[in-house]
Amino acid sequence: MLDALRELQSLDRQIRQLDTRIAEFDPRLAEVEDPAIRLEEELSAVRKRLEQMEEDARRLHRSEQEKLLRAEKLEDRLGQVTNLREEAAARAEVEMLRRALEVEARDRIQLDEQIGRSQTQTEALASEADEARARVAPEQEALLAERAVLQGEKKAFEAQRTELLANVSGPALQVYRSFHSAGRLLVVAGITEDGACGSCFNVVPLQLQNEVRRGSAALIRCEACGVILSGVLDEESR
Repeated sequence: MLDALRELQSLDRQIRQLDTRIAEFDPRLAEVEDPAIRLEEELSAVRKRLEQMEEDARRLHRSEQEKLLRAEKLEDRLGQVTNLREEAAARAEVEMLRRALEVEARDRIQLDEQIGRSQTQTEALASEADEARARVAPEQEALLAERAVLQGEKKAFEAQRTELLANVSGPALQVYRSFHSAGRLLVVAGITEDGACGSCFNVVPLQLQNEVRRGSAALIRCEACGVILSGVLDEESR
């Protein structure tokens, strides 16, 4: 039973170490990928602005078309007016439409220039982002491959752990699980040469020392810290 617990403890220690190493890959991957991500974010922002400008250009075009159509209808109406008052009103509206068209034409020209610059900027950023992504890809793939190896090792250890748990039951398993749920890493500790607990280093009563060293089948725990005592000193306690 104690052999299984010690092996389980060793596996858990290795799994925790692998978890720590695996977690270290996230900031490393983020750092490697950062130049490409920055360019891609900038490219996305420029594309959104370009889409908005193109939508504004389409709106201006529709507005110009509507005003031109309205001006044409007013020009036709000029030939049908029956008095000077109607003619003056029609000509005033035509003139107003023409001024509005001139303003919109200037706005459209400026907008077309901005769209042209944004399209050039978009093409340049897209090229830079592709190049940046290509540069970081090898290092990124190497890190992902390294992480995958560690994840594979962890999975293998977890499979061994599942098998071991099948051989541990009763009070020993309850103690082990309670220690883990409390965040305590050392569950089984050996007795040092001078008779101290390998976890808290309080002296173990001589009778208990003898029982542990004889390999008693009973579950013997340290009276001070509660760990399960073993005749084999754990590596962490040496």
